[in-house]
Amino acid sequence: MSKFKSKKDNDLPAVNTASLPDIVFMLLFFFMVVTVMREDTLKIENRLPLADQVEKLEKKYPISYIYAGKPAKGYESTYGTEARLQLNDKFADISEIQAFINSERAVLREELVDYLTVSLKVDREANMGIVGDIKQELRKANALKINYSVGTGSALDN
Repeated sequence: MSKFKSKKDNDLPAVNTASLPDIVFMLLFFFMVVTVMREDTLKIENRLPLADQVEKLEKKYPISYIYAGKPAKGYESTYGTEARLQLNDKFADISEIQAFINSERAVLREELVDYLTVSLKVDREANMGIVGDIKQELRKANALKINYSVGTGSALDN
C-alpha cells in the first residue's frame, strides 16, 4: 500500500464568475450611453424627397421640426388621406403653428431664441400648397430660419 494516492480523474476547476457582474454592468452603461431616443412618434408618412447637394444641420443651435404628409396606416380612417400637419406627437391645424413656435421659444434660454431653426420634414407626395401655408404661418410667427429636410440621393429619382 502506498501513502500517496494519485488522482485518476483530473477535473478542470470551476469557472470563476466573480467578474461577470462587472462585465454586465459595463455593457449596460455602454448601451445606455450610445442609444439615441426617438423624439417624436410619426403619425404621418414621411418619405423625404432626395437631393444631391445636402448640408448637414449643426446641432449646436435649437431645431424645431414640423412634419407634413398623409396620415400613416391606422390613422387614415380618422384623419382622411389628405396631407396633414404634425407638431410634436399630435396632428395639428395650420393655425396652431404660431402657438407651437411660441411654446418652443418659451423653453429656450433667452440667448438662443434668435437662433431657433424650423426644419420642415415634408413627404415627397405632399402638395406644395401645405408647404406654402406653413411658410405663411411661420412668417406671422417671425420664425424666418427655415430648413427643408431631404434624403441623400439623386433628385431625378423623386
